[in-house]
Amino acid sequence: MKRHEFLRALHKASANRNYLEIGVNDGRSLRLSRVPSIAVDPAFKVVSELKCDVHLVKATSDDFFARDNPLAHLKGGRHPLRNLRRGRSPVGHWRRTTLDLSFIDGMHLFEYALRDFMNVEKHSDWSSVIVLDDMLPRSVDEAARDRHTTAWTGDVYKITEVLARYRPDLVTILVDTQPTGQLVVFGADPDNTVLHDKYDEIMAEYKVPDPQKVPETILERAGAVPPEALVEAGFWRPLVQARNRGLSRRLGWEPLRRALGQVGVSR
Repeated sequence: MKRHEFLRALHKASANRNYLEIGVNDGRSLRLSRVPSIAVDPAFKVVSELKCDVHLVKATSDDFFARDNPLAHLKGGRHPLRNLRRGRSPVGHWRRTTLDLSFIDGMHLFEYALRDFMNVEKHSDWSSVIVLDDMLPRSVDEAARDRHTTAWTGDVYKITEVLARYRPDLVTILVDTQPTGQLVVFGADPDNTVLHDKYDEIMAEYKVPDPQKVPETILERAGAVPPEALVEAGFWRPLVQARNRGLSRRLGWEPLRRALGQVGVSR
């Protein structure tokens, strides 16, 4: 399954009520959205027809998240019927705005991807789905920090190890999509500050010059699950129901973690 086929299936499985995309490029992934969306890219060149209520932001993701209210476009007004017609929560004006589905495909350098994840998590919840692209480079050259190949993932693959090491409270799933894999993260906790607190320590260890020492497990896609196995898993319906009911993390996260463990990929 190719990356955009997988994203289309995720939109359906997660029944997301909103969508954030970092790294728009020509809009091929953004055109999959049918819900209120925010798309961030300092140099987007959209050539695809978009079929969603979207706020296109021409800025770096760091600058976007530094705004006072970056998710203002997703926040509902006071009129519940108008909110429903626009695909928003009828009580969205009073409720904290959280992201249901986020896709991170920005600058292909580890530190940018890590900051993007940290910023997205601040605006997410335990029932949110966060997807990072280009997590399974096919060669050391493709994973270089200094681009010298046509196809390029950069060293964002390091995110998988960092989350496993510093955030074992999350569930991370490597997905064997073509061409260069994706990482799906469940259990976001906006109150967790570990990555922020350890950021300098992480940079000192993981931000290193080329050539990158790409683990064989990454190059061989060890442990990556077929995308079909994830999108067809049985946990999606209870996740969506719990999210839409506003179930708290205390009540909702452990059942989801156990269900994800049945897919055989929990960390």
